Amino acid sequence: MGSATTQALEVSNRGLASTEGIDLQVASELFAIARVVGGSSHLSGALADPAAPAAARAKLVDDVFGSLSPAAVSLVKTAVEQRWSNAADLVDGIEELAVRSASIAAPSTDLEGELFAFIRTIAANPQLELALGSRLGSPDAKGALVDTLLGGRAGAATALVVSSLVQQPGERRVRQLLSRALRIVSDQRNRTVATVVSASPLSRSQAGRLASLLSAKYGREVSLNTVVDPAVIGGIRVQIADDVIDASVASRLAELRHRLAG
Repeated sequence: MGSATTQALEVSNRGLASTEGIDLQVASELFAIARVVGGSSHLSGALADPAAPAAARAKLVDDVFGSLSPAAVSLVKTAVEQRWSNAADLVDGIEELAVRSASIAAPSTDLEGELFAFIRTIAANPQLELALGSRLGSPDAKGALVDTLLGGRAGAATALVVSSLVQQPGERRVRQLLSRALRIVSDQRNRTVATVVSASPLSRSQAGRLASLLSAKYGREVSLNTVVDPAVIGGIRVQIADDVIDASVASRLAELRHRLAG
């Protein structure tokens, strides 16, 4: 991510924080705008053109998307008025605004947990990931497939995020898209997500103690996504971003075998 994009994202996200009336309709419109902009190299190029005046780029947003909600239009205008490293980063930035809006609109939904569960479902089913990530499938068909898979199993915000992202994966893998969305939601909610792998399910008290210890270590609230994998034998493996804490028996045995092999 270039420095221009980093700054543009910061300004765009501050605009979101000061915008009232954020609901799932606004999030849905932002996803739709991202798809339209991402699907047109001419439009994305014009909106991200640093040589064009910011006011002209904002006017183009009004001309193309002026019939949508004032909140969605205002957020996109703020985004296009910034300088982005490239047009693809602008599209990603609008998608990020959409994901953050969905998180804001559904504060009581366990969006992180539901996204993680769907990511695990995809990881366990390569054919499903292929179907959702294929360029040959129509966006509507992919959205319908997600609705079928999530029907009654996840909230409206989760269904919106997943179905919207799989409709235009571009060069990105579906799991990559959804993992990025999970990180964005966690950041919006001022949390850090830890993936915990253990040989058997953690009890509520064990999970609570672990979350408290990790929160103290990282200086912000940590929520746990747990995976049961008998291969770890015992103990746990914790991953937060690029940090890995491996206290599993399998890891210790592997280390011991390595030492014995000399």
